[in-house]
Amino acid sequence: MRTVPSIIHLDMDAFFAAVEQAAKPSLRGKPVVVGGLGGRGVVSTASYEARAFGVHSALPMAQARRLCPNAAFLAGRFAAYRENSDIVMGLLRERSPLVEPLSLDEAFVDLEAGPYAPALAGAGPAEGAQLVLAVAEDLRADILARTGLTASVGAAGSKLMAKIASEQAKPDGLVLVEIGSERAVLSPMPVRALPGIGPATEQALRRAGLTTVADLADAGEAELVQLLGRAHGSGVHHMAIGLDGRPVVPDRDAKSVSVEDTFEVDLADRDRILREIDLLAARCVRRLRAAGRSGRTVVLKVRRFDFSTLTRSETLRGPTDDEAVIADTARRLALQVDTTGGVRLLGVGVAQLADYTQEDLFAQAAHAAEGAVEAEAGPAVEVEPVLPAGPAAARRWLPGQDVLHAEHGPGWVQGSGVGRVTVRFETPYGPPGRVRTFAIEDPALEPADPLPLRPPP
Repeated sequence: MRTVPSIIHLDMDAFFAAVEQAAKPSLRGKPVVVGGLGGRGVVSTASYEARAFGVHSALPMAQARRLCPNAAFLAGRFAAYRENSDIVMGLLRERSPLVEPLSLDEAFVDLEAGPYAPALAGAGPAEGAQLVLAVAEDLRADILARTGLTASVGAAGSKLMAKIASEQAKPDGLVLVEIGSERAVLSPMPVRALPGIGPATEQALRRAGLTTVADLADAGEAELVQLLGRAHGSGVHHMAIGLDGRPVVPDRDAKSVSVEDTFEVDLADRDRILREIDLLAARCVRRLRAAGRSGRTVVLKVRRFDFSTLTRSETLRGPTDDEAVIADTARRLALQVDTTGGVRLLGVGVAQLADYTQEDLFAQAAHAAEGAVEAEAGPAVEVEPVLPAGPAAARRWLPGQDVLHAEHGPGWVQGSGVGRVTVRFETPYGPPGRVRTFAIEDPALEPADPLPLRPPP
């Protein structure tokens, strides 16, 4: 056990939406929703202004539009998110070589390695905690100065507690859990606060009368093993009493990304199974994009009523993070499996991962609907969230896309349709800009790379 809360967890606040607000002065302080704008699109990130209306990650985009019709609905700009993520991760690595990125906007850091290690090793618990707080505050200030973005940080003696502390710190805060106070912090929390407890496990625990982390701790390891199995039950009990010895592992390189659900009642209806596969594919894609990856092989996992487990896979011609492509492939794989007796578990994954590459534009175009109308806050252009760049995308204008006009300079697309594209001309460094409308084929208008959120020195 550590004597100093030297593990920190950093989570950028509403990262994708915050980058858009920082890049677009006219959107600051206004609701912004980033995600898939197609018929099956879901919210990737919502600004805190949009969250006040009930919009949140993983919400179907159609429902988000009903809840917050005046929000700016934008397709994502992966290049901008990656650029700012690299700045943040670089600042973390200045504090320690042990940085474990979980996604573009989230990471663990172990301060007991690197420049602060000698000071922490010689510090008592109180002195060490004050040093960790000072390091974390300096880190947040540096991120704000370099990017204009805010971050929430949790500090604790374990990854479990650091993650919980950063959740409590949101938005734009810092929470430290002192060594020895772990159980007091955990006890009143619902069981879902612990990692690895999903809806099915929560229901199993609820049936046993266990609804809080304190209930899990009091139940004891033997009862949880009986309820959840040896490995899972033992792990849940250790977390419930605040024990987590997992090390911070730098630069993990995942071989695959996958999600799965276990159902309380076996699924026998084929249409219901296909709908669940669509939902799993959407969750899998969100994880892929959060990690900045794409993959070539789609994997379907099916556990049948008799506990037999089957996997089917299909390798695509190139890496993709297109939700429709992955869902359609998983559906095809499902048709190869006999599910007549019922299905108790489904999983969708993507393997043969690669760094993000823009999905084939023709595949995306097959899933895009045409003829969206212009709107001040961004129209319902039917596209997937990550924007293409370069000549191949020159005449497809997506909400939020960076552009450059020969006369008016840099700006971003507010909407397009019926042969017109509306652009607001502004940069991250100035006031809200003016709006102008052009013909879609206007030769003076071209796609552009994102501008840095802070002007070059």
